[in-house]
Amino acid sequence: MTAPTTENPSKSELQAQVVQTLQAVLPSDNVLWSAEQTAPYECDGLTAYCQRPLAVALPSNQAQIRAVLQNCHRLGVPVVARGAGTGLSGGAMPHERGVTLSLAKFNRILSIDPLARTAVVECGVRNLAISEAAAAHGLYYAPDPSSQIACTIGGNVAENSGGVHCLKYGLTLHNVLKVKGFTASGEPVEFGSAAPDAPGYELLALVTGSEGMLAVITEVTVRLLPKPQLARCVLASFADVRQAGDAVAAVIAAGIIPAGMEMMDKPMTAAVEDFVHAGYDLDAAAILLIESDGTPEEVEEEIGRITQVLNASGATRIAVSQTEAERLRFWSGRKNAFPASGRISPDYMCMDSTIPRRRLADMLLAIQRMEQTYGLRCCNVFHAGDGNLHPLILFDASDPEQLRRCEQFGADILETSVAIGGTVTGEHGVGVEKLNSMCVQFSAAENEQMFGIKHAFDPAGLLNPGKVIPTAHRCAEYGKMLVRGGRLPHPELERF
Repeated sequence: MTAPTTENPSKSELQAQVVQTLQAVLPSDNVLWSAEQTAPYECDGLTAYCQRPLAVALPSNQAQIRAVLQNCHRLGVPVVARGAGTGLSGGAMPHERGVTLSLAKFNRILSIDPLARTAVVECGVRNLAISEAAAAHGLYYAPDPSSQIACTIGGNVAENSGGVHCLKYGLTLHNVLKVKGFTASGEPVEFGSAAPDAPGYELLALVTGSEGMLAVITEVTVRLLPKPQLARCVLASFADVRQAGDAVAAVIAAGIIPAGMEMMDKPMTAAVEDFVHAGYDLDAAAILLIESDGTPEEVEEEIGRITQVLNASGATRIAVSQTEAERLRFWSGRKNAFPASGRISPDYMCMDSTIPRRRLADMLLAIQRMEQTYGLRCCNVFHAGDGNLHPLILFDASDPEQLRRCEQFGADILETSVAIGGTVTGEHGVGVEKLNSMCVQFSAAENEQMFGIKHAFDPAGLLNPGKVIPTAHRCAEYGKMLVRGGRLPHPELERF
């Protein structure tokens, strides 16, 4: 292949060269480059920010992935790996002078070992498909993001996704044993092991949640669990959000670790009830969904303890599922919170921060005040058991002023989360959405350390550049913006 004719080719010149290079290693119909072809790839689930790539590569085998990476590395062209595009932080938004590497064709379940309770799957396998394939062996894959019918395991690893059952069974990190992939230069890499331990440094935890910055994930070995004999769900109503928040802390303080514990406020409850008719109490200020699973005896005993705690915490109504159909109906509202919000607003921005459980009510009340400040509605659903918040800010992206206020609203939520002892992300990642908020949480020295890790894996900085880690310059500009806007910068910003 020929090198660029100029040191800084124009975008059209670079696109022509990239397309020619990709067509040399992929079938021509597996290289998309026209505006019409690349439009579906211009964003992920965060639709507020869009950018079309020079080209989209759709390899169908490992050799083709490696060839794409090697050639892009040689040309100095950025690469953004993409799974199903269900991410909510702009992590898969393309680079305007780069290639989007779609891994949609890697959708095979390679093996299931019922004795070892493991499955080896390609990166493009849907989350739910793993459990469907393992069901014949009485097994399932525990992490269950709300998008599990569509999201892929490669994306789950990249974002360290959770789900409603992560309280008891852990995040993706706790359920993945080994990951294979390629570096930016096309070098094969492997992290973790199917054995209880792996030689060398423990890098699996580093790659899990690295948002496509360190390696392109192609194959994942996951841990499977025996399907519980029984699962029942408690649906509890509260007349006050503080009582509901305190009830979450009280359940954990009682030594109970439910399979899942979710919280929804009144606006969210109304939105989902109109959509799926889950049987929620529309008069409640907040509802809790708490699931217990295990043997029938374990579930009976745990449900009894949970209801005692909820009654003592001021629950106004408690219902316990009596059948599997009823349990699924209770959960249907929570699982459909995002599409339900889409029915009542042209657009929504889903935030993702994590706070101490005891501050749930404080956060909800703060968000209610922010609704007045920014003139926008917000529906709230929380992974209450581990303090992971998902406020959905409702707005109209076609109105630039509403988008601006939405961005400020989201930044305020994240800054408040940090101020009360939390973090700016739980499971959706930083992407482009939370770059400014990373300035609030991490110092310039800490960001440089993260850049150092990035450099160790990707010296040329070609994998998903411009995301996740903010530069010192960006943080300084963000601090100035807060001052100009009349908002006092967070104390952590004062050093820039």
